[in-house]
Amino acid sequence: MSRDLLDRIDQRTRLAGHNRLALLLFRLGTRQLFGVNVFKVQEVLPRPGLFRLPQLPAAFAGAADVRGRTVPVLDLARVIGHETESGEPRYLVVTEFNRSVQGFLVSGVERIVNIAVEDIHPPPELGSETNYLTAVTRYQGELIQLIDVESVLADSAPRESDGITIAPLAVPANVQREVLVVDDSRVARNRIHWVLEQLGLSATLLSDGRQALEHLQAIAQSGTRPSDRYAMVISDIEMPAMDGYTLTTEIRRDPALNNMFVLLHTSLSGVFNQAMVERVGADDFVPKYSEQELADRIATRIAALA
Repeated sequence: MSRDLLDRIDQRTRLAGHNRLALLLFRLGTRQLFGVNVFKVQEVLPRPGLFRLPQLPAAFAGAADVRGRTVPVLDLARVIGHETESGEPRYLVVTEFNRSVQGFLVSGVERIVNIAVEDIHPPPELGSETNYLTAVTRYQGELIQLIDVESVLADSAPRESDGITIAPLAVPANVQREVLVVDDSRVARNRIHWVLEQLGLSATLLSDGRQALEHLQAIAQSGTRPSDRYAMVISDIEMPAMDGYTLTTEIRRDPALNNMFVLLHTSLSGVFNQAMVERVGADDFVPKYSEQELADRIATRIAALA
C-alpha cells in the first residue's frame, strides 16, 4: 500500500462524530477481507526482520525494530486461528491502542474505506474465530470482518488488574448504585464490570450505542427517569450501529435523557481529540485501561450525587 494512502488517515478520522468509521482493510492469506479502525493504525510497513525477546509471551512471533523502537509483533492469522492459503505474511500493521504499541503481521493491505456506522453489525455467533470479531459490514458487496484487536492482545498477553486494591464506596441510600456500560469489546466490558464490582456498584452491560439509546428511551417511556436508575453511562467511542460520540449527542438532544452523566472510555489513546468530547457534550473521558483511573472517575461521580 502506498505511503500517501496512510498519510490520508488524518483526513479520514475527521469523520469522527458523524457516525461514520474509516477502516483499513487487509487480508490474512485468503480472499476474506478484514478491517481495523484507522484511528488505531500508526503505519503499515513491508514485513521487517523479527527477533526474539525473552520476556515476550509465547503467542508473539517476535519483535521488530520500527524507527528505533522495539515493537512486539503478533501473526494475526495464527493467533485468531484463521486458516490461510498462502505463505508468510508480507506486511506489518503498527497499531497504538490501550496505551501501548504493537504490530500485527498480515498477508496483504488493501485500502482505507469510509463506512456508515449504521451499516456495521454485530458478528454472527459461529465458531471460535468469531470470538475475535467485533462487527461485520459490507463494502461494494464484499463482506468485511472487523477484528477485535483488544481481545486479540488481551488473550495473547494476558494482564492482571493494575495490582491495586479498590475499596467499596460508601454509597448513601438515596444514590443510584447502577451504571450503564456500553462497549462492543468483551475485554472492555469485563474490566469495567470488575471495577464496578470492587466499588460495590452494579452494571447493565450493552454492546453498541444504538442498543443503549433505545434502552434509555424505553426506560423514559415507561415513566421512569433514566437518571433515577443509572448513576452514569460509561461508553466506548468506536462501536457498531452507533458510535459513542453520536450516542452522547443523542442523549444531549433528548429532554428525557439530557441530564445523564456520560463518561467516554476509549482505547484510542494515541490520537484522542479532547475537543471532540467537549463538542458532543460528554462529562468526562478516561483512556483504557487503568483500573485505578477509572475507579477514581466513578468515585468522583458517585460523590457528586451524594
